[in-house]
Amino acid sequence: MNISEGFIKRPIATSLLMAAIALFGLVAYRSLPVSDLPNVDFPTLLVTAQLPGASPETMGASVATPLENQFSMIAGLESMTSVNSLGSTQITLEFDLNRSLDGAAVDVQAAITQAARLLPQGMPTPPTFTKVNPADQPILYLVITSTTVPPWTLDEYAETRIAQRISMVSGVAQVQVLGSQKYAVHAQLDPHKLAARQIGINEVENSLRAWNVNTPTGSIIGPHKAFTLQATGQLMNAGEYRNMIVSYRNGAPVRLADLGDVIDGVEDQRTASWFYSQGESQRAITLGIQRQPGTNTIAVADAVKALLPQFRLELPSSVHMDVLYDRSDTIRESYRDVQFTMMLTLALVIMVIFVFLRNVWATVIPSLALPFSIIGTFAVMYMLGYSLDNLSMMALILSVGFVVDDAIVMLENIYRHVEMGEEPLVASLVGSKEIGFTIVSMTLSLAAVFIPVLFMGGVLGRLFREFSVTICVAILISGVVSVTLTPMLCSRFLKKPHARGAGGGRRMARFEHVTEEAFQKMLRGYDRTLQIVLRHRPVTMAAFVIVLGLTALLFVLVPKGFIPEQDTDQIAVTTEAAQGTAYDKLVEYQGQVADIISRDPNVEGLVSTIGGQASNTLGGPNLGQIVVHLKPRGDRDELANDIIEKLRPRLAEVAGMEVYLQNPPTVRIGGQVSKSLYQYSMQSPDRETLYATAEALVKAIDANVPGIVDLTSDLEVTSPQVDVQIDRDKAAALGVTANQIENAFYDAYGPRWVSTIYAPVNEYKVLLELAPQFQADPSALSLLYFKATPATATGGAGQAGGAGQAGATATAAQGGGNLGGLAPNPNASAGTVVPLDTLAHTTQVIGPQTVAHKGQLPAVTISFGLKPGASLGGVLNKVREVADATLPEGVSGQFEGAAKAFQSSLGNLAVLLVIAIMVVYIVLGILYESYIHPLTILSGLPSAGFGALVTLILFRMDLNIYAFVGMIMLIGIVEKNAIMQIDFALEAERSGKQPQDAIYEGCLIRFRPIMMTTMAALLGAVPIALGYGAGGEARQPLGLVVVGGLLFSQLVTLYLTPVVYTYMAQLQSSMQARNRARTLQPIPVGK
Repeated sequence: MNISEGFIKRPIATSLLMAAIALFGLVAYRSLPVSDLPNVDFPTLLVTAQLPGASPETMGASVATPLENQFSMIAGLESMTSVNSLGSTQITLEFDLNRSLDGAAVDVQAAITQAARLLPQGMPTPPTFTKVNPADQPILYLVITSTTVPPWTLDEYAETRIAQRISMVSGVAQVQVLGSQKYAVHAQLDPHKLAARQIGINEVENSLRAWNVNTPTGSIIGPHKAFTLQATGQLMNAGEYRNMIVSYRNGAPVRLADLGDVIDGVEDQRTASWFYSQGESQRAITLGIQRQPGTNTIAVADAVKALLPQFRLELPSSVHMDVLYDRSDTIRESYRDVQFTMMLTLALVIMVIFVFLRNVWATVIPSLALPFSIIGTFAVMYMLGYSLDNLSMMALILSVGFVVDDAIVMLENIYRHVEMGEEPLVASLVGSKEIGFTIVSMTLSLAAVFIPVLFMGGVLGRLFREFSVTICVAILISGVVSVTLTPMLCSRFLKKPHARGAGGGRRMARFEHVTEEAFQKMLRGYDRTLQIVLRHRPVTMAAFVIVLGLTALLFVLVPKGFIPEQDTDQIAVTTEAAQGTAYDKLVEYQGQVADIISRDPNVEGLVSTIGGQASNTLGGPNLGQIVVHLKPRGDRDELANDIIEKLRPRLAEVAGMEVYLQNPPTVRIGGQVSKSLYQYSMQSPDRETLYATAEALVKAIDANVPGIVDLTSDLEVTSPQVDVQIDRDKAAALGVTANQIENAFYDAYGPRWVSTIYAPVNEYKVLLELAPQFQADPSALSLLYFKATPATATGGAGQAGGAGQAGATATAAQGGGNLGGLAPNPNASAGTVVPLDTLAHTTQVIGPQTVAHKGQLPAVTISFGLKPGASLGGVLNKVREVADATLPEGVSGQFEGAAKAFQSSLGNLAVLLVIAIMVVYIVLGILYESYIHPLTILSGLPSAGFGALVTLILFRMDLNIYAFVGMIMLIGIVEKNAIMQIDFALEAERSGKQPQDAIYEGCLIRFRPIMMTTMAALLGAVPIALGYGAGGEARQPLGLVVVGGLLFSQLVTLYLTPVVYTYMAQLQSSMQARNRARTLQPIPVGK
């Protein structure tokens, strides 16, 4: 049967079939999105809750725990972590990869509703959630600056006019506002003035709530006209608040200005952001745009950037908006470099074909398999929802060296018949019939290598499924092209040697002569050495056993890695000062760090931020962040990792600040924010034991695990605190409740949000606090006074308007209740001003700054990075050993995030490699109807593995997952060469030749196509191995594995395969003889 015959005899149908493939592929290509990597984002939700003034322990016990109890019952929840800090709780929920993000959001909202009845009543708003992974880096940073506009006006432009509209863009999860300067009115009281007028701080709070209102006032409906009543109960700025009457003393009004300062200011006075560019710095408002998990980075970034021209038109000329960093730029740059790599690969492969065949049409015919196979693959990628990313494009680049193999083998066999004198049409029919089964075997066996990858789960399955399907489709389409288009074109355009003239002139004739002579010398050399090897077969088999053993040894010894780091023109910096460091000192230290980084010639610009949303995300007010934008890769000589190592010693000189630097990973695994990339988490119900163990483990890892850097933990339990002990007996005697006392403290040191200004475009807070000079030292507590009002207690953290008054009323009801077994004294005289230091005494203690949970237990996470040249596998093994020796009973630990994914993937990859080999064996066994010959074909795999591992060691690279894919690809490449040798030998055996003569002749006749296909695959991988262009350093291990494995295996398998074939033929013959003897054995009489 000749599957090509119909296509050879129907050239129009064949050409139209190829045109259809090209048409659908080109249309699909224009619609394919461009991305960095396949979508491997875990569905992740971030739940936030606020209870102003509450301690971290209170937030953990009263807010996080009820929510976690409800969240733990949601199906598909993989991980739940929470960070509780002063007045804030952030819970990160990470779901199974197969869980719908929208479906998870519905379940989370239902859980929040269910938990609402268990949450504290003083919460200003219910818990909310956003579809975002807090550990993800924003994909776009916008910087808004001005030298003339007040900071709160600049913030108004940033938050109201820009951030809100960006948040509505499809795919945007949230817009981080770094260095927020939102307008607020601050009432800053002087406790001496309060005491002199016998006014309690709670009186001021009540007055602010009462005199700034914005409530309905009704309407007047007359017989002819209707009037809407509009009262002037709203105070709009600090000037209006200064004249507000708080109380009367001796018949004279006491105004708010008489009790302290009332200023126009910003909501959070302990946050700031600075923009550094071209050696200069200025205050800025920075917007960090984060995408939703599962969305396309380029699509989201482009949608946001489409709004920027309109924003710039709306902003005044004194306000400037700059793009600090755009992740889509580096993705596009990487894609352009991959495109160039593909074109270079195509040119190299075509050059190989021409050098070996020295005929224009003989070069063009197999070369046409390349565009049809690749373009046809685009159509399938579009139907499956894939993107043009690093992995799918690498699959196409590597397939360039494979897809042409089938066409080369077909053409070479037909061309051999033409050289023997047959007519092109006859040669095409005969040659395609001879080689058709070989091509089917090569195509199916190569595609079968990637079948196991399709069944992988988790991150690696998602990551490489797209790669595997893409390369399988390209291989299968190339097989179709090779048995349809290639023989048809050969029958029409190949010419007999005598009909080709002088080869295009003297130069062409000389080129043909030189290349043919070189090839013949190679062939004669191979002939002589092959005869020697066949005469010394035991030596060859001994060498095979040695290579097999060395390959197994090297696989154990080679350093193991995970997803390779990629230079994305960005460095993420986390800064940490000692717990309790004053804000002004933080500003000083942060400025020193930013100055050092900004002076590096590789830095394009940076944004430095402390306080506010950045500190909440990172886990404490003593933490800051710096986003560094490097110059484009083409404008600098150093990679991001090299720049990081250069900066470390310089930044270590900054006293008072620890600096952690990261090259942000292209794939963020896990939702926990940490200062370094790799994490080890511990949990225990006994918090004291957990904290002591965490400190001990950090010291043990630092002392016993080499190769780590930026070792730290999220344990923040040495924050200076003032512990207030309430004298309940004395307070009850004076008619004061514990609730009132705590509210008074919050009035003084909150600052407390006591009222709200409702402006046309936004709402602004009115904040109550002591003047800054009275907040600098705990001794100021003795200056606080409280007006005893037994019948009334002040509200919680309610807002002005409905929420504020409701909070006050609700808390008043609580205040009159039994607190600590003591009821307020009904005989206490109302209106007495009581010094708070008579009701409570204070001591300075050390306490937690943050409280973290993992699952529903207290947790501590240790994070660390790797030094250059350190092996991730070796470091994690050592950390595990140290942890096992350190953790006491009752404390459990495990790796998280990328470290956890690496450990689970390491064993899976080894199993995957074995399964891939078994699948190829099964496919070959089915095709050849033999248990023996598939082993012959696969005998060259150890040499390929040996060459690949040695290459990685020589270039000091890890066996990461990209390199592992190269190892799997080598299975397909090596067995293709063996198939060509063995197919001919089996056919020769059927014609009566001895196995050794058959394989000897097959090796010589197939020498040219083997060399051509190997050189094509080799040169197809060379551009990747060179690590050219943006992101090339991440792709390089894959290319090196293919190049190194091919070079060594080509040298070995040309000799090993025929030797193994002869031994296997002997084994098969002996087994057949034994079976025949058993069949012919006479049956004894009587049986």
